[in-house]
Amino acid sequence: MDWVLLDTNVFSFLLPFRPDTRAELYRRHVEGANRFAVISFVTVAELYVLAERRKWGRPSVSDLEAHLSAVVVVPYDVDICRTYARLKTSLRNPSGSARVIESNDLWIAACAVRHAIPLITHNRRHFEGIPGLTIISEAP
Repeated sequence: MDWVLLDTNVFSFLLPFRPDTRAELYRRHVEGANRFAVISFVTVAELYVLAERRKWGRPSVSDLEAHLSAVVVVPYDVDICRTYARLKTSLRNPSGSARVIESNDLWIAACAVRHAIPLITHNRRHFEGIPGLTIISEAP
């Protein structure tokens, strides 16, 4: 079984109640007998933020919660925290200065690295150069 971790954007593209044409770019990466897609606990939080910001009504939030209940969520654990700390301190720009990666992106990357599973994202640029992270992306 090939596990993959979906970044928040890819998971949201695939939500049937919020159709997005970009979903077709990623279906082949998440569907199939040998694929098992999971999301991070951070993605759950980011989706609730999206619902709050866009003032989704109760029906859309209920649809979201139904889809969340049907997916495996990678939970927080101490090893993910250790991985996050290791990645955060190891990331450097070519000049030697610390590379800034948005915290939620780094948490998602830490989940993928800790569990040694590829990350499927449409934000390739956000994740490039993270040690130990395998990225699958259809973004240009």
